[in-house]
Amino acid sequence: MTARGDYHESLWEGVPEGLDPPAEGMRRAFLLEHVGPGQRVLDVGCGEGRFTAELARIGTHPVGIDVAAEPLRRARARHPELDLRQVSPEGAWPLADASFDAVWAGEVIEHVADTAGWLSEVRRVLRSGGSLLLSTPDHGRLQMLWWALAPRAFEAHFNPRADHLRFYRSRTLTDLLEDFGFHDVELRGAGGPPGARRRLLASARRSRF
Repeated sequence: MTARGDYHESLWEGVPEGLDPPAEGMRRAFLLEHVGPGQRVLDVGCGEGRFTAELARIGTHPVGIDVAAEPLRRARARHPELDLRQVSPEGAWPLADASFDAVWAGEVIEHVADTAGWLSEVRRVLRSGGSLLLSTPDHGRLQMLWWALAPRAFEAHFNPRADHLRFYRSRTLTDLLEDFGFHDVELRGAGGPPGARRRLLASARRSRF
């Protein structure tokens, strides 16, 4: 196992088994709004498989991938019927080109060190015109102002020991997705007022050949 693999495993050691994902209901509703029965959907950073299982329940054909073995062990114990695979945090995913109608990445992109490589893989496995769906914490101006007025909250959120590596606001996320060949980018803020763990919910289309 690589040093980076060890890092991801150590993060999961501190996560209680069965812990509810943050903003689970909001994120589930957004995801199910954009996918439907019969579609092949890739759940990137699937963790314990909550969303992968929900995708299977509504009749999609999901594949869940994660860089850590521990969450996949938990997911397989709960959902042995699911297609769950461990991938390396570096390099290409062992998935065919243009093999998915949609990619879902809930609370993942902020943890990614090589954002360019990650988005290139997302684009590669999506079919032409396929959908990228993601959620990530919102770092818009009002949220940043709230943190500026609440030093302890600011220090907790931006703790250098925390696992968030990237911080997005709507403009920077839109620009990033467009730079990597996505169009029809739509973003919405959700989760309440500043200080209430607001999130960005984003959908985008892979550019056609």
